Amino acid sequence: MANEITVQNIVDFMNTYCPFETKCEWDNCGLLVGDASQKVAKIGFALDITNEAAEFASKNGIDLIISHHPVIFKPVRSVAKGNPVYTMINNNISAICAHTCLDKASGGVNDALAAKLGFKAYPLTDSGDEAMVRIAETEAMSGVELAEYVGRKLNAEIRLADCGKEIRKIAMCGGSGCDFIQNTVDAGCDAFITGDASHRNFLDALASGITLIAAGHFETENPVMSLLAEEIGKKYNIETILIPQCSPVKYIK
Repeated sequence: MANEITVQNIVDFMNTYCPFETKCEWDNCGLLVGDASQKVAKIGFALDITNEAAEFASKNGIDLIISHHPVIFKPVRSVAKGNPVYTMINNNISAICAHTCLDKASGGVNDALAAKLGFKAYPLTDSGDEAMVRIAETEAMSGVELAEYVGRKLNAEIRLADCGKEIRKIAMCGGSGCDFIQNTVDAGCDAFITGDASHRNFLDALASGITLIAAGHFETENPVMSLLAEEIGKKYNIETILIPQCSPVKYIK
């Protein structure tokens, strides 16, 4: 076959799209499972490489999975049946994981989130971990109106701490972005949208005079997977599949 595509070709693309060296110091990104020389005919995309995702890949002829969350993050003491790494190795499936480097990248997690929400956004900073935060201007609205809007756009359950301010300037960081609340306050933002937030985060936001919206880790990060699948599919004329996933969190009323 002419112009055969290998795992290394996709690693090189990802390292250009979201350079792995830009990851946070504590993170694990890159080719985490598999063989760089392996030929690739079909690529699967998933926010998380669960065992269900790995089994889906093996049943559907997927050679490579690209995920946001690292399938290997903390030191591994064992790899047994039921572990997605075990499933991938036994089915010759490789894994490329792009975590915080994809959060920061142009066209990455937070640009995909902004696009999903219909905002034209720009990075808070040009470098450093704060570069993953996106800023957008909007027509004036209340905290409740913004929360309802985000819920509709992301099909998400929303938690809201409303400081009562009129909102015109919004910050966004998918996943667990509350470490950047003060940075967004300093930038003059009226509201901060993220995925996860603790009780303390909500209290700190109110004390700092900013509205905090938590819209779910999965919901705020998953939009990037379809964007990546489209970009890679166009560049390499290769079959791409979004591996079916939903948030692991269920809300019981």
